[in-house]
Parts: sequence; C-alpha cells; structure tokens
Amino acid sequence: MTWDRPAEDCPVEVALAAVSGRWATLVLRNLLHGPQSFSSLRASLPSLSAKVLTERLDSLVAQGLVSCTRSRGFPVRTSYAVTARGSLLRPLLVELYRTGEALLGEVAQD
Repeated sequence: MTWDRPAEDCPVEVALAAVSGRWATLVLRNLLHGPQSFSSLRASLPSLSAKVLTERLDSLVAQGLVSCTRSRGFPVRTSYAVTARGSLLRPLLVELYRTGEALLGEVAQD
C-alpha cells in the first residue's frame, strides 16, 4: 500500500470533499435550518453570486447532500433541502466552527 496521495475511499477525504468549494459550508449551514428557495438562499448570502450559488447547489445535489424540488405551475418554485445524507455533515460543520473559533482565539493571544 502506498501513501503518496489520499485514497478516494478514505472517510476523511470523503467528508472534506463534501464540504469543499467556496461557499459550500455556508449554503449547507443555511439549509440545515430548513428548506429554502433559491431566492431565499441568495438573499441570506448577498455576497454570493447567482452563478456560484447555482454551481454549489448543483454540486450538493449531485453528491446527494441536498434535494431539489420544483413545484408545478407558474411561476415554478424551487425548494432546496438537506437530505438525510447531508444531515450527517451537521456535527462536522459544528466542529469546524468550534475549531476555527479556537484557532482565532489563539491568534488573538499571540
């Protein structure tokens, strides 16, 4: 067995890949509070462009972490929600936040 690069089936790599990509953690954070429309997500993250939000949502849907439901009728309403698989990321995001706070606190003390 060689260790010159991360294995695709390494659980740590799988978890990190799920939250990788700029804005992915914030999109997931917002959706963990409940389903939201595209426009609601966009309003809650005003610095995020529509293009990047679309890319992140498409990626999260492709990974099975987020579901996308479109209503019939006009105008079509789209709702995004975290799946059961995506909910598994909640403790990881909480711990990443706590670790970041601790690291920031250490920098402030230096």
